[in-house]
Amino acid sequence: MDHDHASLESREALLGLLDDPSPAVRKVLLAHFTAQGASARIFLEDLAASGNRLLSVHARGYLEELKFTDPVAEFRGFIRSLNYELETGALLLSRTVFPNLNAGLCCEQLDALAARCRELFAEPLSIREKCRVINRVLFHENGFRGNIEHYTDPLNSFLDQVLARRKGTPLSLSIVYLLVAQRLGMELEPVGLPGHFMIGCYQEDAPLFIDPFEQGAFRSPEEVFAFLKANQVSPKITDLAPTPVREVLCRTCRNLAHHYSVSGDPGHSRLFASFVEEFENTHERHAQP
Repeated sequence: MDHDHASLESREALLGLLDDPSPAVRKVLLAHFTAQGASARIFLEDLAASGNRLLSVHARGYLEELKFTDPVAEFRGFIRSLNYELETGALLLSRTVFPNLNAGLCCEQLDALAARCRELFAEPLSIREKCRVINRVLFHENGFRGNIEHYTDPLNSFLDQVLARRKGTPLSLSIVYLLVAQRLGMELEPVGLPGHFMIGCYQEDAPLFIDPFEQGAFRSPEEVFAFLKANQVSPKITDLAPTPVREVLCRTCRNLAHHYSVSGDPGHSRLFASFVEEFENTHERHAQP
């Protein structure tokens, strides 16, 4: 057997074992990757950056366990990559503070929420009716809610913590809502309003807005404008437009910089302020003609 063919077979064997839950298999793979050193790191980083979400999650798990990664450097690399995918970005952001985060568990929790919604779908359903099902599963069956009592607690903004604690900010609850909707094939969009965050659905005759901080309450454009006016904001039609994933993640970092500052943690506040600067500088560089 020639060397290239043997290498290919070895790669396929590793891919087949990567998601094996057996502790014995994991121990063997860790020993193998440790022995391979830099080549194993490259192999796992390639997988982590691949489009296969399941393999990517498991590859990141091995990278974390082997201490092959620097979570802060990895998130900075993600920012510079311009390849902004919401779930990946949210998990990488969380890892900057929780390096031992179990990304696979987060994905499984989101999968389970989507699976429960799918159980309750009785097609044909309108997008509005599907959103009602998501509301039931997230807010009534699973108790997700806005953390009104401790709004500036930084834990409210990390995806893994929101999934574990079932409470968050308008932005982080919107991210959970969007990731569940994605799994259900629904085309919903993040909407970053001044001082608030909602979900937008633009598939009906008139846009529909969903407020996850208010148990998934439905809002018409007129009601969103009334909400903004009540909060001393002069609304503009552009406020109702979808927000790019880049800005969703940048705004999460902006919130964290503020919340860590309020919490008396200047180190983490500076870290997230530096991520905001990285997002803005990267966007500025690539927006220039």
